[in-house]
Amino acid sequence: MSTKHSNHTEILYGSVVTPEGIIEDGALVMQDGILQYVGTAAEIPATLKKEAVQGETRSGYLLPGFIDIHVHGGNGADFMDANPEALDRITSFHASQGTTSMLATTMTAPKDRIEQVLAGVHAYISRGSDYAQLAGVHLEGPFISPKWPGAQNPEHIAAPNVNWVQEWHGSYPGLIKQLTLAPEREGALELISWLRDHDITAALGHTDASFEDVEAAVEAGLRHAVHTFNAMTPLHHRKPGVVGAVMYDQRIEAEVIADGIHVHPAAVAVLARLKRDHNLILITDAMSAAGLEDGHYMIGDLPVIVQAGVARLEDGVTLAGSTLTMIEGFRFLVQEVGLSITEASLAASLNPAISIGIDKQTGSLEAGKQADVLFLGPDLDLKSVWIHGKPLAPPRL
Repeated sequence: MSTKHSNHTEILYGSVVTPEGIIEDGALVMQDGILQYVGTAAEIPATLKKEAVQGETRSGYLLPGFIDIHVHGGNGADFMDANPEALDRITSFHASQGTTSMLATTMTAPKDRIEQVLAGVHAYISRGSDYAQLAGVHLEGPFISPKWPGAQNPEHIAAPNVNWVQEWHGSYPGLIKQLTLAPEREGALELISWLRDHDITAALGHTDASFEDVEAAVEAGLRHAVHTFNAMTPLHHRKPGVVGAVMYDQRIEAEVIADGIHVHPAAVAVLARLKRDHNLILITDAMSAAGLEDGHYMIGDLPVIVQAGVARLEDGVTLAGSTLTMIEGFRFLVQEVGLSITEASLAASLNPAISIGIDKQTGSLEAGKQADVLFLGPDLDLKSVWIHGKPLAPPRL
């Protein structure tokens, strides 16, 4: 999908965060929705400077827009609704929090409900949007373990089924970017191989796998772990489990919910030290209550209670997604975990872009890429958002 982009030339000034580090006294030149220049303010080409609208020089950071590849909803809407109004509510809210691209993430649900989401998202992408761009769909389930349902409805869990995925992919080529499954289940390795051959990320999650199960899945083509540490067999020194396999095997990318609730900051820090080759990915796993007050909500077809910003099922124990936003997760990585701004930016933007194959278009501040840009103040508070070079539009709600 392409959004309507800016049709003029504009220069933004600030400390520019790139994959190689921070350019102090930096500048970006945006023209027709594309970054034409990224570098020091002193070296802006004269031809660009002559025709540009000059932005004010401000103290703060220019970052690539965040890319959230695991998010269920926000602002009172759920991706399982998949109607234009719900999708506008989600994409406009998360855009206001710095997300410029995202994957519409489903729940474990009946086949026909998943197909409704695919149809709704496909239509929405075709229409175009000025908010966070939907880069595709992440199917979280239904091929997960009944032993680790988390906030997924166990009634809808199904055995891995290649035929279903072939049918969905045939109807909507390229729409499904990621599929989460339990790799130990019968039929999973066949499905993982098929996903690999069709450039869809095979991810493990909600799984009772052993270390050996995961390694077999990696050989078949699995390369991703959703919400690492959560809903998977833990690390033990004699039974490394899924967590041990994810930490050990550098072929596996690791998502993490950096809110201090799902994972302790020390555990995030350990994971970050191990995942340094573009394989640490910040996600929100946000549900419909993100951006709203405490109260009663739904995630998929399960009721959720949010208290003090923490979402749990009615049992009061099981975490049910989060109310996290990407800007909050980014700040947590820097201020609580101790990552540098550059490292946190990689986890929030370029690494997820690489994971879902959109890094040639977005995910970093480089000439020739989309002008998906954030301006953060010195304290990492979000000040401005540009999507395809356009300032974020007010929501059409």
